[in-house]
Amino acid sequence: MAPLDVAENAIDEAMAILPAGMDTPRARVLMRAIGLQESRFTHRAQVVDGGGKGPARGFWQFERGGGVKGVLSHPQTKRLAQSVCLARGVEADPRSVWLALETDDCLAAAFARLLLWSDPKPLPELGESEEAWECYIRNWRPGKPHIKTWGALYQDALGYKR
Repeated sequence: MAPLDVAENAIDEAMAILPAGMDTPRARVLMRAIGLQESRFTHRAQVVDGGGKGPARGFWQFERGGGVKGVLSHPQTKRLAQSVCLARGVEADPRSVWLALETDDCLAAAFARLLLWSDPKPLPELGESEEAWECYIRNWRPGKPHIKTWGALYQDALGYKR
């Protein structure tokens, strides 16, 4: 299965357990683009030099004390995250979620959508690659951002058709 097909299946599952208003084309494109940027939808654990695992898990590369903790504690997402955890059979604590992200693509997609939901700024319009990059940087706060790859990956996410 192609990486974006894997991503879309996870996003479909996640959107089915989140409130209907969260499922928008802008959210889906941004989630695909961020997942491509973070993991290419091939790595469920961060790859570090030497082949070991880094601290990030899931296709959207959440760290336990960063995105996971943030989604579980943010006033906009706390209750929704608890509902997602209940639906996925995962304890709603940072360690349990972080461990589950490596094997539960639906959980990872739901947490990615919830992180975007916590952003007070609206999601960028479709085709606004620079604004999408800014949203990604603002919310994921990557340690080593690679803008050189973003444009093409965003276009792949924007043009994806099942």
